[in-house]
Amino acid sequence: MAYDANGAMEMRFLYLYVVVFVSGGAVLSLEILGTRILGPFYGVSLFLWSALITVTLVALSAGYALGGRYADRGATMSRLYALVAVAGLWILAVPWVTRSALELVEPFGLRLAVLVAAFILFGPPLLFLGMVSPYAIRLRASSLDVVGRAAGNLYAISTVGSVVAALATGFFLIPSVGITRLTIFTGALLLAIVAIGLALDGKARGRWAALALVAIATASSLLSPAAAPDPAAGLIAVRQSPYAEIRVVDLDGHRHLLIDGGVHTITEPGSWRSTYPYTAVVDLSRHFFASPGGALLIGLGGGSVVKRFAHEGWNVEAVEIDPVVVDIATEYFGLEAEEGTVHVVDGRRFLTTTSRLYDVIVMDAFGSGSIPFHLATVESFGLIESHLDEGGVFVVNLESNGWEDRIVRSMSATLAKHFDYVVALPAHRSPTELGNVLLFASQRELSLVQDLQRDLARREDRFKIFAWDNRFIPESAGADVLTDDRNPLDLWSEAINRVARDDLHSYFEDGVSW
Repeated sequence: MAYDANGAMEMRFLYLYVVVFVSGGAVLSLEILGTRILGPFYGVSLFLWSALITVTLVALSAGYALGGRYADRGATMSRLYALVAVAGLWILAVPWVTRSALELVEPFGLRLAVLVAAFILFGPPLLFLGMVSPYAIRLRASSLDVVGRAAGNLYAISTVGSVVAALATGFFLIPSVGITRLTIFTGALLLAIVAIGLALDGKARGRWAALALVAIATASSLLSPAAAPDPAAGLIAVRQSPYAEIRVVDLDGHRHLLIDGGVHTITEPGSWRSTYPYTAVVDLSRHFFASPGGALLIGLGGGSVVKRFAHEGWNVEAVEIDPVVVDIATEYFGLEAEEGTVHVVDGRRFLTTTSRLYDVIVMDAFGSGSIPFHLATVESFGLIESHLDEGGVFVVNLESNGWEDRIVRSMSATLAKHFDYVVALPAHRSPTELGNVLLFASQRELSLVQDLQRDLARREDRFKIFAWDNRFIPESAGADVLTDDRNPLDLWSEAINRVARDDLHSYFEDGVSW
């Protein structure tokens, strides 16, 4: 009997490590999943990451404190299983309650809303998971002589679980499994760990509880509310990539490409003609050359700009870091291989590996809410300038709150470090409201070689004429110059993102994009 008791004790200790390992993994998995659950609604911005990290640290800190106190009241394996089970059940509920939570916090404004939504959805399960480690230490430490070793081993196992989950979630599971299914799998795995532990106890009541938990996890998996293509409702495709959630939405006779909830392309299905005003302004860059040349586009989107340049006889290359975006552009936006060569790589990295010169380089590389900061610095613009042929033109697409937004002035000041001539062309009529402003930079003063068509019946011509007639040199005196060392672009973009998300939610008020 003594051998059996010792064997049971060792088995319990061994399984305790399994519980702690899985719980630690669930913490990091949930934190990463939070960016994809909330990102399509709020944008994957610096503030979203800050909110999720804040919620995680606050919840874990509270969990550590409460878990220690709970353990001192009498630690048992069944009570530990209860903590893990509550966390698992809450995580299982997240896909079902997300929409209601987002609607509840909508009046708070973007910045506060993302923080409150993160607390509602992820705070409780993270708190219960935080209680696991101190509770497990109380169970494992048989005497004061080994409490330090027990604590060290258990925290190490928990951290290893977090490392494994972080790598698996970000590198493999999100792109291949999807957000909703992975969320449900995380909750179901926690319940499965509890169910196995209860079954190993050998008590009838524990076995019935184990069966109940397995049934709940199975039902949740089978009844998953995962977003799926529904052409009748306008949702044509939903894809998860290592970089973003990507959706294709048909609405009011137009096809939209949404990346993390932000609109990147608007076209007319069939003709694939872009109806996004800024693309017509980008096309103005062709009019500074007497004949077609070579163009490089940093950021593919749906391929509208590539198609336009290719149609006019230009030799086009595009750089796109996300392979899923390339697939979507081909499958749903009519991009054809002969229209341009697409390099699947980061834009700045591509420029360090090629020696080719271009007549036009266009940066249209918006992330969820702003240009990736490493592409918008003195160092990056110097690299771009070195790849422009003599008389070449560099075009940067910006989203801004008005024509003279801080971002417009700062980007102009940064461009001026490498280019003699920088001019801004607005793609929206109001000088004080949200819209696109395009910066054209060159070593020569830009003048039209090809006249603009004066067919005011064509929307494209109207956009071009308006932008050119309202061109201006931004006031960049005193504006911040962006560098690799100091670049607050993400912070400045948040104010723009807040307005853009409000407009976006109104535009898709029927919910088809979410």
